[in-house]
Amino acid sequence: MKCLLTSPFPTMQLKRKKHFLNPDPIPLLSVTPLPPFSRCTVPRLKRSVVGCLPVLYWLPRYSIWDYGMPDLISGISVGIMHLPQGMAYALLASLPPVFGLYTSLYPALVYFFFGTSRHISIGTFAVLSIMVGSVTERLAPDRNFLVMLNGTNLTEVNITARDSYRVQVAAATTVLGGLIQVVLGLVKFGFVGTYLSEPLVRAYTTAAAAHAVVAVIAQLFGLSTTRFSGPLSLVYTLVEVCSKLPQTHLPTLAVSGVSMVFLIAAKEINSAISARLPVPIPVELITIVAATVISSYTYLNGNYTISVVGEIPSGLAAPRLPDASLFKEVMGDAFALAIVGYAISISLGKTFALKHGYKVDSNQELVALGLSNAVGGFFQCYAVCSSMSRSLIQESTGGKTQMAGMASAVIVLVTVLKLGPLFQELPKAVLAAIVFVNLKGMFKQYYDIITLWRSSKVDLVVWLVTWVSTLLFNLDMGLGASITFAVLTVIFRTQLPKYSVLGHVPGTELYLDMETHREVREVPGITIFHSSATVYFANADLYLEALKGKQKPGVFSVEEAAGHWKEPGGGDGDKEESLGDDQRDWCGRENGTVFVMPTTPRTPDDQCSWEYLKGSKDPDCATLGAMSELQDGDTTTLGSSSEDTLSRELDKVSLGSLGKWTWDIHSIILDLSTANFIDTVAIKTMRNIFHDFGEIDVTVYMAGCQMSVVEQLELGGFFSESITKGRLFATVHDAVLHCLGHQGTSTPSYEYSLVRDVHVYSSIEDTIWKTVYCFEQMNHVCKYVIAGDAVQHQTLRTLTEV
Repeated sequence: MKCLLTSPFPTMQLKRKKHFLNPDPIPLLSVTPLPPFSRCTVPRLKRSVVGCLPVLYWLPRYSIWDYGMPDLISGISVGIMHLPQGMAYALLASLPPVFGLYTSLYPALVYFFFGTSRHISIGTFAVLSIMVGSVTERLAPDRNFLVMLNGTNLTEVNITARDSYRVQVAAATTVLGGLIQVVLGLVKFGFVGTYLSEPLVRAYTTAAAAHAVVAVIAQLFGLSTTRFSGPLSLVYTLVEVCSKLPQTHLPTLAVSGVSMVFLIAAKEINSAISARLPVPIPVELITIVAATVISSYTYLNGNYTISVVGEIPSGLAAPRLPDASLFKEVMGDAFALAIVGYAISISLGKTFALKHGYKVDSNQELVALGLSNAVGGFFQCYAVCSSMSRSLIQESTGGKTQMAGMASAVIVLVTVLKLGPLFQELPKAVLAAIVFVNLKGMFKQYYDIITLWRSSKVDLVVWLVTWVSTLLFNLDMGLGASITFAVLTVIFRTQLPKYSVLGHVPGTELYLDMETHREVREVPGITIFHSSATVYFANADLYLEALKGKQKPGVFSVEEAAGHWKEPGGGDGDKEESLGDDQRDWCGRENGTVFVMPTTPRTPDDQCSWEYLKGSKDPDCATLGAMSELQDGDTTTLGSSSEDTLSRELDKVSLGSLGKWTWDIHSIILDLSTANFIDTVAIKTMRNIFHDFGEIDVTVYMAGCQMSVVEQLELGGFFSESITKGRLFATVHDAVLHCLGHQGTSTPSYEYSLVRDVHVYSSIEDTIWKTVYCFEQMNHVCKYVIAGDAVQHQTLRTLTEV
């Protein structure tokens, strides 16, 4: 399909190619149909398989000599970090620590085959862990597992039954979230992550870090508290923790304090000397090993009742089907986990890909992450995504490919099979301290407030609304509220775009905003109107109002006009003197203005009656029409550049839908280069613009329309006999050349000017005279007299030749 939209000046055609030999006009809009998919070929099948399994692309090209050792060192470093983080973040998910190790193993193996990022580390993450914890605490609270002690009225929590059900809830949520991600990836919905802007994600993770701190603070102080869910759960939990602070278990607090001091000091030293070390010091692993050894030899659990991890089964758990009956209860949480996890992973993946010069497929990443969650859920894992701290370690230690993730998974596998029971005496307070210290990076994101205050107030508002809503509501509800608000800010900004009138840059084909660029020059007789946003139903009316407001001011307010009218009385000499003053007052006014004039003098209380001008087909017999009251500041204007048209328009007086307009333009060019779609409401608005301006002999053109917009205009029935495709041009410059040629002006450099002198005279008789004006434009003179009834009895001496 080809659509020929050309400029009337072949020599001024824009060069769509580097060269062209044919001087004829080149089609400006054309579409070449794609070849049909007639049959499946072997290369196409191979590309499809490789696209679904990226490992088949990079693994055959893997060089052990170049990448083997860096990936091995990087994988061991990340695997060592998986151990403490996996067990610690399981506490945030309200699950036994061993399930954190499972979560660090299976998803990483799945991502090895399906992932496209070479540097992100898939596994446990604090934000997703706290989101899973909110689900498990809501569906499996402690009060549902209370049992009576033998022979007493006392109750206690059946921890085994509670943890078993919480694992089922977490697995069902993870499988459902993974399936959602897979479906979104298969339908090419990878762009869904773009709706989570960086300020929104950073504010959300910052607020989630606050939830994580409140969740582990009880472990730090050795308190037994209830984790609330739903709106204001953070406030309720914090209030309960504060109320129980007098019951703090001092031995547990001492273990927490020592662990935090050691972790912070060691991490600072590690950061200071990391440039001189081949691999970073595994501070967290050293901490849990030391704490486990000390706890084992000093019997912290038996002597001081310090809570420890407890039994860690050796070996791998058999896969289990998730409880499908839980899906309807965790649907919203699963969707939130799917979106947040994908947004975090794809942002990290694209960051590393840009740094190292490779491409990350967003849709394939969504499928890979979904399969990691879905498969992991069958092995009692909970939701995973990439971890910023582990990914940075994997990249900084020289990791080159996904093989580093495989090496880290092997480290976790060895720990689960052989070393798991060794950590049974690890105090939970140490794991809580690891979580607390690792959240330091997220709390540094509060500096975003200062940065956004200086750069973008809108993004700052998004950040603050996201942070507050996530704190006050639960994590899933906070995410929904944050996305809704962020989308509303986009809608509001498209409703209030910047409208501007463009001018020509001499010597070029560029047209820029006349208000912001001093070097541009106005194209006489042409208004080039530009909107910074797409025109659609939400801003169509505003578009029309802005177009009216951008016209050059040639209409005066009623108040201003009334100030120039004198009270009747006096002799002829007084009349002539008054007439001369009025001539001097009105000579500098814009042309084409017809006022609604007062019929009675202004009273002391500023009350006055007003009338519309109305003329007959014979301008010499122009009279007043029906009386109509207006508010101060209202005017009515006639517009035409020819004598016949003007006489016809006198019957209409004004186009009420257009408001106040001037006659110093003959063409309007609507620059629609920013429009990527147009709906039915906008099409109707455009049709009204063409029709209304056509009534006052102002021709409207469109420039810069994309092919999709032209097709939508066709489907919407925009084109007709009066509005043809000849009104469309590929560029603003083409449209300007057409307008100048159509008006008989062929000087492309715009070295000419329109005569804008308007001579308006007034005379005072027994009744108030109305307006007499003379209009000249483009070497065409129109002279008319509009007056009151007294004009029929008096010679019009005031009309002079221009």
